[in-house]
Formats: sequence, C-alpha cells, structure tokens
Amino acid sequence: MTDAALPQASSPPAEGCIDTQVIGHVLLVGINRPAKRNGWTPRMFRELAEAYTRLDDDPALRVGLLHAFGDHFTAGLDLPAVAEYMKRGEKAIPPGLVEPHDFGLPDYRRRTKPMVAAVKGICFTVGIELMLGADIVVAADDCRFSQMEVQRGIMATGGATLRMAERAGFGNAMLHLLTADEFDSAEALRLHFVQRVVPAGREFAEALLIAERIAAQAPLAVVATRLNAIKAIEEGPLAAVQDFISVQQRLSQSEDAAEGVRSFIERRPARFEGR
Repeated sequence: MTDAALPQASSPPAEGCIDTQVIGHVLLVGINRPAKRNGWTPRMFRELAEAYTRLDDDPALRVGLLHAFGDHFTAGLDLPAVAEYMKRGEKAIPPGLVEPHDFGLPDYRRRTKPMVAAVKGICFTVGIELMLGADIVVAADDCRFSQMEVQRGIMATGGATLRMAERAGFGNAMLHLLTADEFDSAEALRLHFVQRVVPAGREFAEALLIAERIAAQAPLAVVATRLNAIKAIEEGPLAAVQDFISVQQRLSQSEDAAEGVRSFIERRPARFEGR
C-alpha cells in the first residue's frame, strides 16, 4: 500500500473531529483538524474515546490504527479550548468509555484490543502520550517530538510521566520531560518510544501492514497476550505468571485453538473467527 491509498478525510468542523474507516478487521482512527495542525479540542477527545470504545465492542474489529490527516500528527493541545477543563479538574471524555491513554483512570474502561499508531511531522505533548498509549508505533523519519508541558506551566497527565521512564529509564525521561526540548525520530527509536522509523510518507502503509498481520492472528489469543504483558509491567511478573495456566486452558478450549491445530496439520493458513 502507498500513500495514494490513505483514507480520504471528511471536511472537519472548526473544532476538528475523528474520522473512522474499516479495512477488513482494522479500524482506522483518523485525527482530522489539519488546518490547526491537529490541535486537540474537547470534541476530538470525546470522539477519540468513542472510536476506541467501538474497537473494543465490535467483534468484527480486531486492531485499531491511529493516524492523522495533513502533514502533522498533532501540535498538541489547543490550550484555550481545554484550559477550563483543566481548571475544573474535568475530562472532556464522558465516563464509561475507553480512555485512549490507557492507564487505568477510575470510571473509564481500558482497551483490550491492540492499537498501532502511525506518526509523522510534528508530534507534540498529547501526540506523544497517545502513541505511548498505543502498542506499536511507526514513525516517519521527519518527526519532531516534544513533551513541552513544563514550558506552558502545566504537567503531562496523559501518561508521559509513566511510560517515558518505563521505556527509556528515569534519566532519559527527565531529560525530555523537564527541558521541553525537541527530539527526532532516531532519538525516539533509541528510547523505545517508537518501534520502527520509515521514510516520510510510508508510515501509514507500514502501520497498516503491521495491523493487518496482527488481525490475521487468533483474536482471543492476541487479546490475552497483550493483557498479560501489560499485567507484567504494571503488577509485576509474578502476577502475570499466575494467569498462565487458567488463560491457556481457556484459550485451548476455543474454536480458534482447534482451527490452529487443523491448519497446522493441513499445512495452510488458519482462518480464525474469534471464538
């Protein structure tokens, strides 16, 4: 797939929107406010949470792909639009939905299905936090990253303080969180913030290839594998190990596991149904 196959954006309202499209078992989730470098507004946060909730609730969908329209992933928060929410200590996302940053806020659901992110151009503040909240990130080689909240008198509260240190170590996290400096795709790859760097214009196609490869695997096993890895990070290896036998027993009794055995014996690709 090439850039010519990128999904077509609708004409967004002034406050932006989130466009969704389905390709096979993949839900494309597009950030659509290119005239403002995809600066985030309350409406966009709400619609993003709705899209993530749709991914988890629709059994036909197996993987999400977060991407952006225009030249940039996002310049970050539209501060005038979200400042009042911050002052009141409120979120723009209604309770009960999947919270896209995925760090376990009370009253919000956590995503169970995988999310791949394709980032390009400017990727500031909330953009970094959304990609860190995804599972796999493909970055264009022209990316410019900055976690600049301290430059605006606020704190990063979308997961950067958690995940930067987890992936890159405390010192590397502090270097970028406390200086609000700008860094490139090579540095993001070195710090394990992204998993692949590709020439600009190829990031969406590469992310879609990864998403489609995941979607071809057994859906129940994919979800269980992802959740066990997250448990190991958040609760420790011993907590994750406790699930091994019960989860494997449940998976082995599924129709997909039986199909996996059949496809192995018959030397053909498996056709999984998520049952």
